[in-house]
Amino acid sequence: MSELSGTILAFDFGLKRIGVAVGNTLLRQAEPLTIISAATNDGKFAELSKLILAWQPVLCVVGLPTHPDGASHEMTQRCQRFSHQLQGRFSLPTVLVDERYTSAVLHAKRGERIDDHAAALILQQYFDQTR
Repeated sequence: MSELSGTILAFDFGLKRIGVAVGNTLLRQAEPLTIISAATNDGKFAELSKLILAWQPVLCVVGLPTHPDGASHEMTQRCQRFSHQLQGRFSLPTVLVDERYTSAVLHAKRGERIDDHAAALILQQYFDQTR
C-alpha cells in the first residue's frame, strides 16, 4: 500500500456515529474531518458517498476494535463488515488498523463528540506504521 499516492479517508465506525478523518500520503498527517450521524445505514452510506466523491481517496482506513488482549468481539465483526462494504460499494482499497488504545487517549474529552478525532488517531497510526 505504500506506493499509493493521494488522499486517505479514515473511519471510526460506530452504530450511532461514524467519525471521519482525512490525510494524504505526502504530508502523512491526519486531521479530523466530520462525524456522520445518519439514522439509517442507507443514510450513512449516502453521506459516505458524498465524502468519497468530494475527496477522491486512494485508500480507506477503518479502525478495528478488539479486547485489550486482541480478541475480537461484536464490534470487531461489525467494523470488518463496514470495511468490506466500503471496499465493495466504492471500489476502494481498505485497510483495517488496530484501534484498541484510541479511546483511552481521547477519554480526556469526555462529553464531546470525539469520533472524528478518534478517526484522526486511527489514520495517524496508519501513517506511523507505514513509514
